[in-house]
Amino acid sequence: MTTDSAARLDLTPAPGAVPLPRMILAQTGYELRTMLRNGEQLLLTMIIPVVLLTLFSATSLLDLGPGRRVDFIAPGILALAVMSTAFTGQAIGTGFERRYGVLKRLGATPLPRTGLIAAKTLTVIAVEALQAVVISAVALALGWQPHGNPLAVVALILLGTAAFSGFGLLMAGTLRAEATLAAANFVYILLLAVGGVVFPLDEFPSGVRSALELLPISALADGLRQVLQHGAALPGEPLLVLAAWAVAGLALAARFFKWE
Repeated sequence: MTTDSAARLDLTPAPGAVPLPRMILAQTGYELRTMLRNGEQLLLTMIIPVVLLTLFSATSLLDLGPGRRVDFIAPGILALAVMSTAFTGQAIGTGFERRYGVLKRLGATPLPRTGLIAAKTLTVIAVEALQAVVISAVALALGWQPHGNPLAVVALILLGTAAFSGFGLLMAGTLRAEATLAAANFVYILLLAVGGVVFPLDEFPSGVRSALELLPISALADGLRQVLQHGAALPGEPLLVLAAWAVAGLALAARFFKWE
């Protein structure tokens, strides 16, 4: 190499973080691999919803009103799958990552809190896509005949994901891991029982029903039923309820989430 060529080479170090989108995609890949290797989360996110779908569609344990049982159950199970992945599984997994110092080490990297939240949300969306394929395949085999606009279904699921993800991360980022484990499982069971997932909210008194309809799981299940069971074009009230929960949850998580 000549002296002139060496002089033209710029060997000055240029340290700095990679662009935020690349950091988010790298973290998303890590989160996705970790979630799919976790047997307990796989049970929560995939097996339990399929078991409930098959059980309540094929038996008459509950009175679900007129029409085919699977047409009522399938949208509710899709909503349950969103909650199990975006809220319960994510809260528990992130809570123990925080306890064991994984998040503390991430906090020392250029990845900001908003980037971590975005990566975890993208991971949840990817897992939910797999859930939707499996649950829909089982429901179709049981005789399900969905209707409505697919874009409305996507909008409902994305808003539901944002809402549950925000509050799952808020819980994981503010409570101890053991408290998060107990609280997330309690909320899961409670919302499964009173969120209109496997039986109609009409069974409750009118005042209680009005309050339960404002829960994110109720809004998501009702919105999906309006579209998939009754062919509604755009369920406005469920979308508004989910949007309010999503804004509140993500804002609180971004504000109060702690790395350790």
